[in-house]
Amino acid sequence: MDKPLIVILQYANNTMGLTKSFHFNIEQNRLAIFAKAFAHPARIAILQQIIKNKTCIVGTLTDILPLSQSTISQHLKELKNIGIIKGEIEGPSICYCIDEKNWKTARSMLIKLFNEIDQNCC
Repeated sequence: MDKPLIVILQYANNTMGLTKSFHFNIEQNRLAIFAKAFAHPARIAILQQIIKNKTCIVGTLTDILPLSQSTISQHLKELKNIGIIKGEIEGPSICYCIDEKNWKTARSMLIKLFNEIDQNCC
């Protein structure tokens, strides 16, 4: 998600409502966008299938998940918009896979957040 700050803030405001995202730094906004993508069980299931199969076509997801193709497509669109997955057209289908660079960025940001806790807190 190597996008300019203004693009990230516009995306944050468009997807998270008017949360005054511009008051927060770029890392906080990026982490919030990643966290939002992981905040739905259908998206987690989709990601797990893509990881398991190393790629995925929408039609195969409809056979596995209890969701309609349009619902799965909406979730894929959200995951693609934030850069967690990428898609390539293969004939009449779109084949999705993990965007490794952004996946590593999200992973390191989440690990950093979780590691910041002081074990002596409360």
